[in-house]
Amino acid sequence: MADCLFCRMAEGEVPTDPLYDDDLVFSIRDINPRAPVHFMVIPKEHIPTAKDVRGEHGPLITRMMTAATRVAAEEGIGERGYRLAFNVGDDAGMTIPHLHLHCLGGRRLGPEG
Repeated sequence: MADCLFCRMAEGEVPTDPLYDDDLVFSIRDINPRAPVHFMVIPKEHIPTAKDVRGEHGPLITRMMTAATRVAAEEGIGERGYRLAFNVGDDAGMTIPHLHLHCLGGRRLGPEG
């Protein structure tokens, strides 16, 4: 989608400093971190929200989880623990309508992050 920031990043139209990048997903730091370590894993395919995930997306979701685990380890939070979350819609705080997995860690997290 031409007007989607994450799609433009995936296409190389908007520069990024990826923590991870492969043929299906990429990972970047969140620009508004809610924890000492806060990054996102983003599919290169445009999927608006987690509500739009279908059975055929199984390998993509697996890749997102694998990438999150790898980056968490590289960021030093793999052993102590971290939170993985998909935000869906405005009330959840979703600001870009493109599926992305948040990973937060680096301190003990409360119910709100």
